[in-house]
Amino acid sequence: MILGEHLQELHGLPAFTFPGPDDESGAALPDAGTVAWRIASDVYDSEEPWEAAFARFLGAVDTTRVRALIIGAWEEAYENSSAEVIGSLVAAKEQLPALRSLFLGDMGSEECEISWIVQSDVAPLLDAFPELEEFGVRGGNELAFSTVRHEKLRALTVQTGGLPAAVVRGIAASRLPELRHLDLWLGDEQYGGDAEVEDLDPFLIGAEFPRLEHLALRNSQFQDEIAASCATAPVVPRLSVLDLSMGVLTDKGATALIEGQPLTHLSKLDLHHHYLGEEVKERIRETLQPSGVLLDLDEDGADSYEDHDGEVHRYVAVAE
Repeated sequence: MILGEHLQELHGLPAFTFPGPDDESGAALPDAGTVAWRIASDVYDSEEPWEAAFARFLGAVDTTRVRALIIGAWEEAYENSSAEVIGSLVAAKEQLPALRSLFLGDMGSEECEISWIVQSDVAPLLDAFPELEEFGVRGGNELAFSTVRHEKLRALTVQTGGLPAAVVRGIAASRLPELRHLDLWLGDEQYGGDAEVEDLDPFLIGAEFPRLEHLALRNSQFQDEIAASCATAPVVPRLSVLDLSMGVLTDKGATALIEGQPLTHLSKLDLHHHYLGEEVKERIRETLQPSGVLLDLDEDGADSYEDHDGEVHRYVAVAE
């Protein structure tokens, strides 16, 4: 997806926005199990609260066959947390027995900037839906992730402009034995991203996540330190995809990564949005492309600047 746009699909299903209360198109709704249903307030300029839209959805669709839900904007998401939205979803758990994928906070920047979205503790959703296989959330403001145990979750995505360390630790302490895909956007400390590379150790060691095969630790101000840790991380040899994109990766971190343990077993190494020189990029290509590793070295980072003290400042891809 392109940040700023709504999700186009989820769980392999095309996204479909549930119509607003004033929709007069007369178009029939799609079969319940064939789309990822997007529920949002203010659809088609309606002033309907999110909870009311969700209640209409529950009454209009055979929810026993719904496999994927995309939760869009709730009213004044820059002031009101997701707690009531989560409460409504939890209350409807018996009506959604087939739910396998859930994304919370699918908002573009015109609705609410990513770091303005007020979230809450998302762990009750995992407790309420034990058959869930995919879960994603956007927005780190007031985001919490209480320690959980979930036997079926295979993919977890947390998109933020600043990921609180407490959330990273909550995920790391959770028991997710089937987790195969982990995607964390660590963000900027000015927007709440106060995690440190040590907080990522449980993922890099991998002992508590035995099925992990796609690891994305990205959009980070300390991307060099993450890359250097990956050079010796026990989890790397069993990964298929390593994603260190969207951050402030420089020649220092990339060189440490490429001089560490072999990466030729990877199917993909994603480093897009970086601050690498041509010489280091060419070295990466020469080392990995002959083995068939798909490389993403596109999108040099945004312009950096040098302050009065001579310190160079670089930008992550997504902050505010």
